[in-house]
Amino acid sequence: MAPKTILLSGMIVIAMVYLASWYTTVNRQRASGADTTPLGPEPRTLGISFIANFFDTLGIGSYATTTSMFRFWNVVRDEKIPGTLNVGYVVPTTVQAVIYITIVEVEFVTLVAIIAAAAAGAWLGAGVVASLPRRQVQIGMGCALIGAATLMLFSLTGIGPAPGVALGVAGAKLGIAIVISAFLGALMMLGIGYYAPCLIMISLLGMNPTAAFPIMMGACAFLMPVGSLQFIRKQSYDLRAAIGLMIGGPLAVVIAAFIVKSLPLDYVRWGVVVVVIYTAVGMLRTAAAERAIKSAQVHRRN
Repeated sequence: MAPKTILLSGMIVIAMVYLASWYTTVNRQRASGADTTPLGPEPRTLGISFIANFFDTLGIGSYATTTSMFRFWNVVRDEKIPGTLNVGYVVPTTVQAVIYITIVEVEFVTLVAIIAAAAAGAWLGAGVVASLPRRQVQIGMGCALIGAATLMLFSLTGIGPAPGVALGVAGAKLGIAIVISAFLGALMMLGIGYYAPCLIMISLLGMNPTAAFPIMMGACAFLMPVGSLQFIRKQSYDLRAAIGLMIGGPLAVVIAAFIVKSLPLDYVRWGVVVVVIYTAVGMLRTAAAERAIKSAQVHRRN
């Protein structure tokens, strides 16, 4: 069996095990009375997921756009957003990864090493993020969104290295890629997308930017189930919103990958940058306001 086939088979098996584990854990939590959330998707999240995953498949990323829509329509509480994104987008991301690993060539050792590092980083990062209080999540996500918007601006304005042609790296470059990928996997648990920084990393290493698609989608398909299990176990996510994200995304991925394939997206990217910066500022302002309210309450008690 070809190595790529083994990788794809493993990815699908992990996704199925993840779904079974999610289902089992939710049933156990509901049986014990720890979770009384009505089952079924939150209707708005079906559309949110379709829009976000359509553009995600074309390379824009889904985390920042979804966070912006969540906050605009007040769909998910701020402290639940990182877990909801990671739990809900496992299935659409796995569909993306299967498609792009199948049709885009990349050196296999590079692909597997970066994927493994991202999954390890996600496991460590999720354990921290799932336990963070609301205000720290708001501050972390606000800063992460500003970072994501900055990376998008670099891409739009052509700042950065010229595209390379290599389909893989070795030696010191591979070591650097592994370390960075682990760090990005951990950051993804906070709600900052993996795609934009991964694309920049690939370019800095002298690789063909096209090779970033199977790498970043494959990494997310492995790291998201690994990290999401901790959010599920600690109930640090919105169940109905996550179900909506899971259901609404796969069709959008297929349409974007096989029917639309490409669009002139520069104007969309500029719009995304503006919306992401607005969302980041709003998140940080909310965190500051909540701190002021808490300080006032403490002062009155004293």
